[in-house]
Amino acid sequence: MKRFFDTELETFRSNLVMMGEIAVRQVRDAMKALIESDLSLADQVAAADDELDQLEIKIDEEAIRYMSLRSPVATELRLVVVGMKASHDLERVGDEATNIVRRVARLSAEPPIKPYVDLPRMATIAIQMLRDAMDCFLQIDAEKALLICQRDKEVDDLNRQLYRELSSYMIERPETTSRALELMFISKSIERIADHATNIAEEMIYLAKGEDVRHTEQTRNPDAG
Repeated sequence: MKRFFDTELETFRSNLVMMGEIAVRQVRDAMKALIESDLSLADQVAAADDELDQLEIKIDEEAIRYMSLRSPVATELRLVVVGMKASHDLERVGDEATNIVRRVARLSAEPPIKPYVDLPRMATIAIQMLRDAMDCFLQIDAEKALLICQRDKEVDDLNRQLYRELSSYMIERPETTSRALELMFISKSIERIADHATNIAEEMIYLAKGEDVRHTEQTRNPDAG
């Protein structure tokens, strides 16, 4: 028989899933606003950041209340602690999406340096990492979570590649410097979004197995184990 306060944990889970959906939407819309120079959509992304902030506060309050009143067993305690950490990462994803759209107006005022190819590619990987991380939370899937961690290198490599390319533009065509710097900042934001997805995936491994894999070779090397 379920304990009478299991519904509290379900509400806690639902709020975290809602945060994940909003965070994914913000990143997707931020990239669309950039590619299409859509200032109205950029404003919507920035405004939606308040939703994530409020949900993070709500999740923290729910977690503290649950731990204070319900004397959770080990598995429940892991769920609550992991949820609090994941909500912080999701809130930071929203911040990075907002950082991206803040640059849209400046970039849309001039022609693009080059077609947007690398940034959307990076964002597609980061968004899929976020979606998969939230799926792992619902399915308690440690194996899938580990694969997410190992994908982070793809985004890191693309970020470094784009940084080198944009640095060359600034040297060869100084008039592109301001636009190149804006694109570097956007690339860094996407790289950080992938980092937050990785953090969430690592927490899901802890939730599933009770094993802390942060800063280990296991999360970086597919052949480690």
